[in-house]
Amino acid sequence: MPERTPKALRRAIAEDAPQLLPDFDRHWRRAIGDTYDIGPVSAFFARWWCEYAIARDPELDAHVRDLHHRAAETADFAEAQALLEEVAKIRYSMRDLEPGE
Repeated sequence: MPERTPKALRRAIAEDAPQLLPDFDRHWRRAIGDTYDIGPVSAFFARWWCEYAIARDPELDAHVRDLHHRAAETADFAEAQALLEEVAKIRYSMRDLEPGE
């Protein structure tokens, strides 16, 4: 994982998960740049830290995508909820990754 700065995270995304870069940049402009408000930086950063952590691991990324797909396809509310809770747990666990991990 990169240093815990937006600039370092953007650089890591560009190098390791370039498919995320357009969304990252669009979100940055909309939430931070165009508003001239740094208040939401920590929430923005937390979200993209997890997005990058998942995307840099192809197996984990595929697993998360599969969980989302299965949740969208099922007609069983309880099953969809369980699948999305698993995604949430995975994302939550990514927040603890430190730079260099």
